[in-house]
Amino acid sequence: MRTGELAARAGVNAQTLRYYERRGLLARPPRSRSGYRSYPDEAVTTVRFVKRAQDLGFSLDEIEDLLHLADGGPEDCDAVRTLARDRVTQLAARIADLQRMQQSLTELIATCQRPPDQRRCPILTSLHEGQHP
Repeated sequence: MRTGELAARAGVNAQTLRYYERRGLLARPPRSRSGYRSYPDEAVTTVRFVKRAQDLGFSLDEIEDLLHLADGGPEDCDAVRTLARDRVTQLAARIADLQRMQQSLTELIATCQRPPDQRRCPILTSLHEGQHP
């Protein structure tokens, strides 16, 4: 199948496919006599795998590892489990950071209750001074 068909079936754009090829996530397909890329049907499965893994928060480097592990046996399941646990730990840290940011902004917003003629924006002041509540 050609690039456009693969992109449509996998739910990505053609630039994404080319990027995946450059990264080694998707095998470079042979070209037809007229120069068009000719992807095998399995390419749809590979691209969907990459997108689902990205949706779970895996980086492209980790996805490359997952693709290699996907062809392995039971030992590879342990390696995948380790990658997934590491990802969960990283996500928990990101969530905690986002919650701290949310709390800081919520506190700054709450200080904006003064009458307009008696206030200076604490959010802008805080950003300017590099301080958090």
